[in-house]
Amino acid sequence: MVRPSLDSPVACAHPRVSRRVALQAGAIGLLGLGHAELTALRAATPGSPPAPPRSVIFIFLSGGLSQIDSFDPKPDAPEEIRGEFKPIATRTEGLWICDPLPRLAQVSHLYTVVRSLTHGTNDHSAGHAFMLTGRSTLPTGFDPTRPRPEDEPSIAALANALAPPRNHLPPVIVLPDRIVHNTGRVIPGQFAGLLGTRHEPWFLDVSAFEASAYGAFPDYEFDHQQRAYSPRRKQFDLSSLSVPEGFQADRLQGRLGLLRQIDNQVQAMDRSASTASLGSYREAAASLLTEPRVRSAFDLSREPAQVLERYGNNSFGWSLLMSRRLVEAGVSLVQVNLGNNESWDTHGNAFPSLRDKLFPPTDRALAALLEDLQESGLLESTLVVMASEFGRTPRISHLPQHYKLPGRDHWGRAQSILLAGGGIPGGRIVGATDRSGGTPIAQPQTPENLAATIYQTLGIPAQTFWRDTLDRPFPVYHGTPIAVS
Repeated sequence: MVRPSLDSPVACAHPRVSRRVALQAGAIGLLGLGHAELTALRAATPGSPPAPPRSVIFIFLSGGLSQIDSFDPKPDAPEEIRGEFKPIATRTEGLWICDPLPRLAQVSHLYTVVRSLTHGTNDHSAGHAFMLTGRSTLPTGFDPTRPRPEDEPSIAALANALAPPRNHLPPVIVLPDRIVHNTGRVIPGQFAGLLGTRHEPWFLDVSAFEASAYGAFPDYEFDHQQRAYSPRRKQFDLSSLSVPEGFQADRLQGRLGLLRQIDNQVQAMDRSASTASLGSYREAAASLLTEPRVRSAFDLSREPAQVLERYGNNSFGWSLLMSRRLVEAGVSLVQVNLGNNESWDTHGNAFPSLRDKLFPPTDRALAALLEDLQESGLLESTLVVMASEFGRTPRISHLPQHYKLPGRDHWGRAQSILLAGGGIPGGRIVGATDRSGGTPIAQPQTPENLAATIYQTLGIPAQTFWRDTLDRPFPVYHGTPIAVS
């Protein structure tokens, strides 16, 4: 993989600092900024007073959401392209979405649809890597079956390294689980890679369920090939995240539950990690276990019944509700993986799977999250992103050897994503695809642009570089934040 030099331009939306300020910033370590130095650089940027902290909830629909069957319907296309769903009007003039998403249609004034995100792969693992790292090239030796230390760092890992911690909490948390296919394939692109394991995001594996299950268990479990599974083997396990009242940070060692996850992550950190780094990691661990506001984010049993009903009593609803509570507590980025085992990979049985199993919990939980953030005043300071690794083919296909009913195949050339809050106006449409929904024809966007949008929201300056485990510097930004007007 060709790496950019320090002299290569870095596209950004932030004002450029003066030569004097840049030299001053360089003197404190512009290459590999720490949190204190990042704060100093923000303060020194002309015309940019320190902004209030913003957070990101990054919802990832593993498997590939069909753009045509969700946010970019093509009602005038032939039947083999337009599919079974009907377009419905939203609160946004000119924006039509598909009829299995009625609640999102009602809150369209809160989000922007980007219909023109594009990249060059139709492979699941490569698509995950592109979208989760914000880099649409693969490293030399890329292995689609497992992560490697030579991989690009994920957006979550870079945010974990560079976003300022708040309330002694880890900057980044990933839930309800990491993306591991039931074949045992650990999807690359989620991890720190070249950044080093000490910057791995916090993976809170709070779900425990049958490895081959799909969807929003327990209410919406299903299988693309329509096999049956036992609901008794699927649960959302939060009990290990609770501790007794008055539990002190100095008694962390040897505890069960979440502490095991903390200890495992500490042991996996680079041997070069400093004592101070380990100390701050332990401090974050203590806050996760002992801070009442943080503990309440994990304890959904205390939520009023009407709140749980509003989000949905399933893993999708619980995960988005938990992400909202963690943002409120001070976590900078929460990545929510909705759809284990690539649930959105609708090669076949696509329309009943989407209509009956995938869209209802997504529509309910995402609409509830957006309304909740708006009502609480948090939407302005919280960017909500929803994306997949790619879209689906314009033309419907049929794989009789695997599925009873037709679906769509992988399609990296076009997908629709959602952006809401974080200073982005709602009720907008960015970009467009052709008549078949297969190719962007206006305002094409890239994974690099999406990553830049997230980094900008988190307040990471566009001039920032990160260092790999060999101390080589690389720019954070490789694209421009998506412009929404």
